[in-house]
Amino acid sequence: MVDDSGSDRRVRDGYAARAVEYTQLFGDIGQMDDIDRERIGRWADAVDGRILDAGCGPGHWTAFLTGRGIDAEGIDLVPEFVAGASARFPHVPYRVASLTDVGVASGSLGGVLAWYSLIHAGPDELAVLLVHARRVLRDGGGLLVGFFAGRDGEPFPHAVTTAHYWSVEGLSVLLERTGFRVIDSDARVQDGRRPHASISAVAV
Repeated sequence: MVDDSGSDRRVRDGYAARAVEYTQLFGDIGQMDDIDRERIGRWADAVDGRILDAGCGPGHWTAFLTGRGIDAEGIDLVPEFVAGASARFPHVPYRVASLTDVGVASGSLGGVLAWYSLIHAGPDELAVLLVHARRVLRDGGGLLVGFFAGRDGEPFPHAVTTAHYWSVEGLSVLLERTGFRVIDSDARVQDGRRPHASISAVAV
């Protein structure tokens, strides 16, 4: 997030220091759960227009989308992630940016993918980010959010920097307050992992 607020610097610097390690651990689409690939693929195939992978990290999900013939671009606030993604997937567009300063016109996008990229935002920050996501989406545009499921806004010690849980119900309310209508959601618990959830919504 290029406005360089304190929380943005914390997230950016934390991931910059571990970008290579993070990419090795989580940067290959083959390392992702089949359920997530199916969920994101099905959502993206139904989107009409360009998709922004907001907080693309190592860039694997953006590459996954473009590999399906989808017009997609990845943005991230961490220059090391953008450089690494551009080197690994040279056919895919990536740039340093964030939802607070996307660099695209209002109402110009068909979809925004925010897959675990909003987890470090506290409740007030998250509402602001969702407003920005709504701004760049056309009416009826899609948003897919992946997150750790738990008590609304509760912080926990993520390996990189503090992150926050949300319940499906609580995040759904926040989405509806920031210009979205929830379409569907899913949640699951797997051994050895934090509970996962995702919500698909459309801009209204």
